[in-house]
Amino acid sequence: MGDVLFIALRRLRTPLITLILAYAISVAGLVAMPGLDGSGQPMKLGFFHAFYVVSYTATTIGFGELPWVFTDAQRAWITFTIYLSVTCWAYALGSIFALVQEPVFRTAVARSRFTARVRRLDEPFYILCGYGQSGTALAHAFDALGTRSVIIETRPERAARPDVEIYQEPPCCLAADARWPDVLQDAGATHPRCKALIVLVSDDEAAQAIAIGAAALNPGLPIITRVHSALARANLDSFPNITAIDPFDTFATNLEMALAAPAVLWVEDWLSSVPGSACPQPPIIPQGHWLVLGFGRFGHAVARALERTGSTWTAIDSNLHLTDEPHLQHSDNSVESLGAAGIDRAVGIIAGTDRDAMNLALVTRARKLNPKLHVIIRQNHVAERSLIEAARAQQCFVKSEIMVRECLQLLVAPLLNRFLLQVRKHGAELAEQIAVRLLTGLEERVPHIWVFNAYASYPGLRAALSGQAGAPLRLKELQIHPLDPSLRLCAVPLLLLRGEEEFMLPALDMELQSGDRILFAGREGEERLQHRFHLDPSPLEFVRSGVEPARSWIFRQLQKRPRVR
Repeated sequence: MGDVLFIALRRLRTPLITLILAYAISVAGLVAMPGLDGSGQPMKLGFFHAFYVVSYTATTIGFGELPWVFTDAQRAWITFTIYLSVTCWAYALGSIFALVQEPVFRTAVARSRFTARVRRLDEPFYILCGYGQSGTALAHAFDALGTRSVIIETRPERAARPDVEIYQEPPCCLAADARWPDVLQDAGATHPRCKALIVLVSDDEAAQAIAIGAAALNPGLPIITRVHSALARANLDSFPNITAIDPFDTFATNLEMALAAPAVLWVEDWLSSVPGSACPQPPIIPQGHWLVLGFGRFGHAVARALERTGSTWTAIDSNLHLTDEPHLQHSDNSVESLGAAGIDRAVGIIAGTDRDAMNLALVTRARKLNPKLHVIIRQNHVAERSLIEAARAQQCFVKSEIMVRECLQLLVAPLLNRFLLQVRKHGAELAEQIAVRLLTGLEERVPHIWVFNAYASYPGLRAALSGQAGAPLRLKELQIHPLDPSLRLCAVPLLLLRGEEEFMLPALDMELQSGDRILFAGREGEERLQHRFHLDPSPLEFVRSGVEPARSWIFRQLQKRPRVR
């Protein structure tokens, strides 16, 4: 608001001074003009009456000779006042209209309104720096989860897009450079309800500046940053609250898992896909010789992943400025080049250039030479999705989808992300056990994921976790239906976190302690039923005894009385 007032006063200084002087001259002249009262005696108007007459005359809303009929001298002065004041008002109004149209003033007003909206937020929100393809997809994902977003975008046309897009809770948007600390502060980086800041700008230097600036403003704020180089990632890894994600490396890691441990990737896709959707099919990617068409950052990442799994590869790129490598051919993507690269013995190709039309053309040309190829294609622009779909590839790399999935795992379900990292660490054996347990306890659908907190502060768990209920609380009791003990909840415990100790696929008879957190996967609605154990002790007593306990004070007193035989 201070910037708006400062700009307004600076731009309107001359018009306001001119208007004040016009009023002062008009009032002073009318006071000095001789007049007559009702009895014909000489008199002069006071300053109050003179200001009153000039006010309604200068604004052209009326005219009257008050308190008495004016003399010729007063009428002459009023005529002069009319022309003077109307001219000054026209000048002032023209200056106001010009001010309203100025980009600087409009930007200041938008910034002031944005800051006020963010300051009034009394619900959790995320800050998104960048509203490109990834930012748009992530903002809509947060909106579907019922969480508001605050968006900072340097390009005004992008910052205006949320106003015409469909949101349940419209995000707060500002067209500004997030590298400035005051912009981050106005966006709520120090707001107590801010849950995290996600940086999705295309330039690594800008991403580092934004992330480090936000970390300096609020060292306890979780920050997720998209980067594209190892140097930027190394710089940001020095900060404990910053998580750097390289979508190219993430996809390459998934490709490596699909080749070396497909069960691990299958479990990860199963648990992190959209709840309620069909269970994804296990990935089947052949080992052997691969062609990498386009050897930029994406091509480098997937080529290294193929090497780590024992597969061979040959890259083709027409860019002569690329560093020479043993498996790189500096040539066009002609039929001869593909033949020289070994298209006849290849098991698959990766079309990874930064142009979607080129990727489609490469896939089409390669399939003519070898129809049995396994195809992985890169999509660069969401507007050209139809081109990618026409390629009928077995796998598609979409940067925005990678970022949305990684961010949701880190922010919405951090315990799930921790669980999946442990699955990667333990390998295929544990992944197969998880798949068997999910198939046994649940349908072949993507389950809902939630965390059950076993805290003694909850009224329903206080007695069981503090030892007052006699028998300790066991994990298997949380799987009993709180309204019908003869039924079981469709919920599978995946991870039990006790402090920093992790129990993968915990045993059902395991005793729970206060502070334990259990990651469950189950059917929709089971979380609400399980939440009943938090509210009061009667559901837990019911599932243990099979007899519904007395809830009111009167019935509890009657229950204590000895029965008469």
